[in-house]
Amino acid sequence: MPGKQQDKKSFRTQNVADIIKLEQRDRISMSLSDKIADRITAFSGSMIYVGLHVIWFGAWMIVNFGLIRGFRPFDPFPFSLLTMIVSLEAIFLSAFVLISQNKQALQADKRAKVDLQVNMIAERENTKLIEMVEEIHQHLGIHKREDKEIKALKKVTDVNEIANQLDKAEERVTGKKSKGPKSAVDTSR
Repeated sequence: MPGKQQDKKSFRTQNVADIIKLEQRDRISMSLSDKIADRITAFSGSMIYVGLHVIWFGAWMIVNFGLIRGFRPFDPFPFSLLTMIVSLEAIFLSAFVLISQNKQALQADKRAKVDLQVNMIAERENTKLIEMVEEIHQHLGIHKREDKEIKALKKVTDVNEIANQLDKAEERVTGKKSKGPKSAVDTSR
């Protein structure tokens, strides 16, 4: 048994290594602009970013309310310059976030396709295993009762038919036809 446990551990370790390789490949294939957008998005989603803004806004207000001697207010209340700077920052930040989200959506779409492919392969393997067990039963002369579930499991799964059934079920429940984008980054619908 120790050998089998070691095999399972090696298999899990190999799976983790394969996932890390895929993630590294995705990171390497990122353009410079994607990497910059990701770093800016990651930083803007941190508490350091929030803290720096609290300090910046606080200092701006203290200086421009005239609370510090020797500093003449350069942007008196209602802080028009600060408003413009913050608006520009928001415009650029939202663009960086959207760039980052689009890249993540493309990666998620790719991973979903890989998942579907792996699931389809596993389904075919399971179907073949059921057929092999049935052949072993026949070879050994074991007669089993008719099992509708096994008969259904032996059928090849049609992905398009499953998608159509899912669309029909969603339409029955929601009363609307499913009409999503073709991919995660398709915004035309």
